[in-house]
Amino acid sequence: MDQERATGPTPFTTGLTPFTVDLTFDLTFEEARRRASVVAALGPEWDPVAVLRGEDEAYALLYSGLDPEQRRTHDMLVAAGVLPGEGPGRAASP
Repeated sequence: MDQERATGPTPFTTGLTPFTVDLTFDLTFEEARRRASVVAALGPEWDPVAVLRGEDEAYALLYSGLDPEQRRTHDMLVAAGVLPGEGPGRAASP
């Protein structure tokens, strides 16, 4: 306070007691609206089952034909959680 008197008020000093305001936003409605917009934009011809099937086929093709050394490296990376393993819900570990 003494320094403020010596140098004058700072541009942000109003002389009022500082206060805080807690703001809370519920984005549930907006998230539901966003998801509905995404699904609507995909259109009626979008088939999620076919998309997942295609992803599984692409994954199988990507790692097919590995030689034994490549297979060992792949298995090591899967065990370490760097690459996703096979099976449903395939995702790399966080």
